[in-house]
Amino acid sequence: MRSNLFQIPRRKFVRYSISNLCIGPCIMNTRTVGNYSSLTCTKLTLFTVLAVLIQITGLFLFITGFFPVKPTLSGISGLESFYPPGSDPIDLSQNASTLPPDKLKSLYQEASGVPPVFDRLVLMVIDGLPAEFVLGRDGMPPSKEFVEAMPYTQSLLTKGLAIGYHAKAAPPTVTMPRLKAMLSGAVGGFLDVAFNFNTQAFLDDNLIGQFFRFGWKMVMLGDETWLKLFPGMFTRYDGVSSFFVKDTIQVDYNVSRHLADELKSTDWDLLILHYLGLDHVGHIGGRNCILMTPKLMEMDEVIKMIHSSTIQTQEVEQRGTLLLVVSDHGMTESGNHGGSSYEETDSLALFIGPGTFGYTSETNIKAFQVDIAATLALLFGVPIPKNNIGMLMEDVFTSLTDEQQLRILELNSWQLLRLLQAQFPELECGRFSCESGSGGHEGAEMFCCLYLDAAALFESWKSKNSSRSAGGDDYRNIVLAYQNFLRSASKWLSGRATDKPIGLLALGIAAMLLSCSILVGLLFFYGRDAPFGGRPHLSHIDNMKKWHLDEIFSLAVIFILISSMGSSSMVEEEQYIWHFTTASLYLIFFRKTLQFSTPGRLLDAQNVDCKQKRSCSRIYSIVAVLISGRILKGWHQGGVNWVHLPDISKLLEQAGSAAIKSLQLISVLLVISISLTAILLPFWKSHFVMLFTIIFLFPGWLVLLYILNYQDSIVTSASSDAIATTVAQSIYALLSIFTVVILFAIPWFMPLKNSKTFRLFCLSSDISPQIQREPLFWGFRYSIYAIGWCCVFSWCLLQLLLQQPINSMPVLLLLVQILASIWYFSDGGPHTRQWVEVAALYYVGMAGHFGLGNTNTLATIDVAGAYIGVSSHSTFISGILMFIITYASPMFALLSMLIYVSVKDMSAFVDTQNDMNVGQLLKTCVGYPCLVPLGLNSIFLVAYTLILLLMRNHLFVWSVFSPKYLYVCATTACIYIGTSFVALATTYICMVFVARRKLKEGLMNE
Repeated sequence: MRSNLFQIPRRKFVRYSISNLCIGPCIMNTRTVGNYSSLTCTKLTLFTVLAVLIQITGLFLFITGFFPVKPTLSGISGLESFYPPGSDPIDLSQNASTLPPDKLKSLYQEASGVPPVFDRLVLMVIDGLPAEFVLGRDGMPPSKEFVEAMPYTQSLLTKGLAIGYHAKAAPPTVTMPRLKAMLSGAVGGFLDVAFNFNTQAFLDDNLIGQFFRFGWKMVMLGDETWLKLFPGMFTRYDGVSSFFVKDTIQVDYNVSRHLADELKSTDWDLLILHYLGLDHVGHIGGRNCILMTPKLMEMDEVIKMIHSSTIQTQEVEQRGTLLLVVSDHGMTESGNHGGSSYEETDSLALFIGPGTFGYTSETNIKAFQVDIAATLALLFGVPIPKNNIGMLMEDVFTSLTDEQQLRILELNSWQLLRLLQAQFPELECGRFSCESGSGGHEGAEMFCCLYLDAAALFESWKSKNSSRSAGGDDYRNIVLAYQNFLRSASKWLSGRATDKPIGLLALGIAAMLLSCSILVGLLFFYGRDAPFGGRPHLSHIDNMKKWHLDEIFSLAVIFILISSMGSSSMVEEEQYIWHFTTASLYLIFFRKTLQFSTPGRLLDAQNVDCKQKRSCSRIYSIVAVLISGRILKGWHQGGVNWVHLPDISKLLEQAGSAAIKSLQLISVLLVISISLTAILLPFWKSHFVMLFTIIFLFPGWLVLLYILNYQDSIVTSASSDAIATTVAQSIYALLSIFTVVILFAIPWFMPLKNSKTFRLFCLSSDISPQIQREPLFWGFRYSIYAIGWCCVFSWCLLQLLLQQPINSMPVLLLLVQILASIWYFSDGGPHTRQWVEVAALYYVGMAGHFGLGNTNTLATIDVAGAYIGVSSHSTFISGILMFIITYASPMFALLSMLIYVSVKDMSAFVDTQNDMNVGQLLKTCVGYPCLVPLGLNSIFLVAYTLILLLMRNHLFVWSVFSPKYLYVCATTACIYIGTSFVALATTYICMVFVARRKLKEGLMNE
């Protein structure tokens, strides 16, 4: 007896060529669903792919043009630094470059006229230390906990043996660009945040290079970033990776184990100690981590050890040694950094010498991090780096005479004047008239007048050699005049807009506009004749052609988002817009469901009970989405301005780790239960599907094991850490293998029998008996459904492993939101268009992105989670994990499109009197789920690109708008990955069923 498994009327499936298996939707120019469009699916797929490629090209061109590496002056500062601009001793400078270090040092000292204040330097970098931990904030002393943690350092400040500065760092507040700023005095480009993970040799003029030419012997212990920035310049070194944030002990022990020997040694001139442990403690547990106080005590002991040694060295060898304790950046309350908030930019510069600085109580002295370069250069008698934009910290030079202090101000002014001349070719101060009180000077003329005023006062003061008094009014006026010039020049140079190639920017924007037009055009023409997620009742066709409130509001969300992007405050608080618009859209769905659930609206009186049950199910779904969304909104008080307000996560942290652990375990168990139930419910008679589903219990059990035994273990032994890493790596491997195997295997082994359970679950109605007997139709849907749920389940387990413990419940709430949304949309809802449904899922994903605690600042990127299961630092692997953590919610929504496709009524493709091909089925399955996210993201990308261009001279362009643009670019990559996976998975499943049918037909014909 011949099987009728694949006996389908041949007129139903005429063509099965691969050219009809398309990813993107086809433009449909016909009036009926079954007719072919004027363009083949292959051509339309190429249109979609072409649009994406054009968009990527345009994005690359714009980023290259908008974020160039800031231009710098070539060469290094030399003997000319000690002479006024325009009278540089070129011959002497050329000869000086060939002099041996000792003679070069003598020549510089003679030209400078100011002897070096110190002979040796110990530069101690405490990574991530906020200045307020040592100096307090807003004139108030540090908290009692921090004072008691660093008693020796506090005693140095009290006795006047140390002077501390709040040295404001420029964004992005990550290590590599901040080290460059301290050593060169220059502010790098914004994209240095990306180069931070792949440091290259620093070739611009800097202090390390100047010391090296002086013949200094330099030793480096700590962060290996120094070795990458300055290769071949250190006599001895011991570098450690700065990105392996789980290590808070060994990373500092590797520095301190050499310290005693190095302090006894006299063969070095510069000793660099870069401690990373405090920064890692912050990444793991935030400012209030239990390890923070012990780490501060450890750093205080190091400072005590170095200071005691420098005093002994001073007494024995009469060599002045300066201990400079600095931090590259601060940290937020959660311990992260990268943004521009006060907590992140409040870095420390603490000068500790053998003598007194004359200050005993002032701890609120403000400076900029770039000021360190000029200060160190003048303290040690080397030329100020050529691209320095900082001004010296005058309070450090109290041991110098009045004339020497005015001389170093003059040297600093000459260096900045040379830099200004490079920016203003017309800057020739001799041709400007700067009469006293004339005012109104701008640009080059203003800088010339400020400089000439200070220079004239200084010359006048020097001419009064016999009558001038120490520290008199004339002296103070000269200091104020030089300070006025230095501050004005430094501020302008630090905030100058880089010249942007307009042609490159215009070409990039044009490419993105073209891509956006193609995607929106495809979406428009596809939606003109596409079915509305199923076959509408004939009596409702006219209604379906009208615009409904949910459709209007879905489009209004686009305009609301775009209009808000021009405000820096709205960019910082974008989460409120997504939460509001998403909740409003689902309230519209709620109203619509109630409106069409009244008995008068029902189509058939005998089906009243069935319709009412369906309406109640839809109402419960919307309520679940709204309640989950409200909890998510209150879970994290994100953004910048209101982050201090109470939220659920803060309350749970106050309740203690036990409460968080309980919620975490409940969340994991519920995620596993919901996912397995949803997968097994339609296939409880399919042993194959049940087998693969039960296999997923093993990685779920491993996630529970990791959470119970290893997640909260901040202080661990090497063996325990190795076991935790092995468990996490096993979870990664199992989830990857199981997901890939299921993706490729299920379409080949999926039974083709009709499942009543599946029909009940998907709620699709009005499917004719002919379609219910269609094996290809049901097999295709079964496979997509099972694969979709396996992908979602794997993603949930991965997030429960990687996310912060406080975010386990939000992961569960996201699953509830997406499941409830798909349940609501499975029946098409009351006159709901499919593009609105897909847009709603996209909006849920974006709202969930902020619900997990993400913001538009780089500081909320979870670095610690990116090292779970990583035994040694790998930029590539950690980068992938960081992306997975940050874009958990948008990718979640995109993966759920597979489930969404499977529960939609696709009978319009099969139950038609017209011939239908497989390409037509694919178009409708993945058309909206791929085109809507691509189209929406394309609109947002183009809009924000234009806004960023308009805001290029805005005060917050680098601190607010540019970080947001990096997030927009990363979201674009997320959309590309998610839609590509959905399209390729659906295409593969369909191809497998076509192959199975052909194989069966061949066997039947034999």
